[in-house]
Amino acid sequence: MREISPANRINEVSEYYFSVKLREIAQMNAQGADVINLGIGSPDLPPAEDVVSTLGEEAARETSHGYQPYIGIPELRNAFSAWYRRWYGVELDPASEILPLMGSKEGIMHISMAFVNEGDAVLVPNPGYPTYTSVSRLVGAKIIPYDLSAENNWEPDLEALEAQHAAGEIDLNSVKLLWCNYPNMPTGANGSISLFEKLVAFGRKYNIIICHDNPYSFILNDKPLSILMVEGAKDICIELNSMSKSHNMPGWRIGMLATNPRFREWILRVKSNMDSGMFRPLQLAAVKALEQPEEWYREMNEVYRRRRTLAEAILRRVGAEVAPGQMGIFLWGKVDGRGVEICDQVLYGAKVFITPGFIFGSNGENYIRISLCANEKTLGKALQRVEKEYNK
Repeated sequence: MREISPANRINEVSEYYFSVKLREIAQMNAQGADVINLGIGSPDLPPAEDVVSTLGEEAARETSHGYQPYIGIPELRNAFSAWYRRWYGVELDPASEILPLMGSKEGIMHISMAFVNEGDAVLVPNPGYPTYTSVSRLVGAKIIPYDLSAENNWEPDLEALEAQHAAGEIDLNSVKLLWCNYPNMPTGANGSISLFEKLVAFGRKYNIIICHDNPYSFILNDKPLSILMVEGAKDICIELNSMSKSHNMPGWRIGMLATNPRFREWILRVKSNMDSGMFRPLQLAAVKALEQPEEWYREMNEVYRRRRTLAEAILRRVGAEVAPGQMGIFLWGKVDGRGVEICDQVLYGAKVFITPGFIFGSNGENYIRISLCANEKTLGKALQRVEKEYNK
């Protein structure tokens, strides 16, 4: 019998770091370790009450269980449009400029498949969300990492990229996509309209689609921003957004993208061949979530601020420097090359899991990351364990 081999693209990616690590932690827990997981960004707070009740009520209807439109129901697209108008001041046509997704992670694949031919180049941040790189590899792209650094507030140095292009080190004319996200993951750095203006101008100059991944703009942030706030951004930009973090709905898998009608149509051609629409009760519950008042976001962020104090104490106890003003559901701490060593000591000694920064790229090797997705009691317990380990 001839040996069966996987597709060549499988050799281009490895199993997701957290998939491997969570299996190890499960084995440790099965042996009685009771590991506290502060590595994963899965919000533990619930959605608003009327969101959950709407899901149940709609799921109980006999008419709720059929296939749904690939473009999402009108109610959800209208709600996303109103949400963007209310919070970002951005006008989006719900009929042609919004595409609901089963989580924004899905959108990274759809966009890549819609625009990237094998051999095309893609600019990905270092450090950055690993999925930008892995999906680019799966579609056969040439990956061009661009550096982010604390010295430059974790913003892309577009002038440096242009200098590399002029020197023949990279070819910006072969680049199809540039991936970015602000507030940034993993560093917590915020974006600015000035940065977004530079990115839009860069995209226009080189015909590069700027893909802005925007799931963290409501977490510990009083002024949510969208790259689509920049004049003419829709012509060259695609923005992904998600309800996972902003509305405590990670397992619901509800996201969206916004862009011009032509880009949306091309992405829809991919998406419509990969799913059969989102469960209608989920969509109607998401409408309720998008209608939440400002007070709801404020109360959620008050919880995260209290947690951040404890998480920062953990990072400082292991010797990390923590930059102020970080946003999102993580804290990023500098540890000068000891990331893996510290994370291993904390995991195997204190039975607390935090994330080494190297998994986000070589520029993350001097850093570690901790999640705010655990309650204050759990974070306090983790701090006590770390204190005990480091006082040996």
